Amino acid sequence: MTTTSPFQIKRVYEPVSPADGARYLVDRLWPRGLNKTSLMLTAWLTEVTPSPSLRREYHRHVVLWPEFQQRYRDELQAKPSVLLTLMDGASAGPVTLLYASRDLECNHAVVLKAFLDSQWAAQATQRPTT
Repeated sequence: MTTTSPFQIKRVYEPVSPADGARYLVDRLWPRGLNKTSLMLTAWLTEVTPSPSLRREYHRHVVLWPEFQQRYRDELQAKPSVLLTLMDGASAGPVTLLYASRDLECNHAVVLKAFLDSQWAAQATQRPTT
């Protein structure tokens, strides 16, 4: 059984698209140069971001990318209720996770999407087929 992920990631500076579906800002800090109405957000979910200490350690290069990914996944695993908003939103259609990082490959939204994809796939195996 294959499942298509309803989750996608996108920089906040990219144009809004109808294909975005529900749009969630997943940064702890508000992105520079943007006003709140321009993002057309469903919600700003600061609680799904890495902890401030992990974020600081990663930006200061105390923690490298592989360790950051593991520690962030551990943080996400420890607070499943925080992810319910995103999983519930995905039940209704596409969900776009918005982030401001310049690095397109090594940022927390990439880790969050992969984590949500695995949770979505696990739920799909538990859903009854019709």
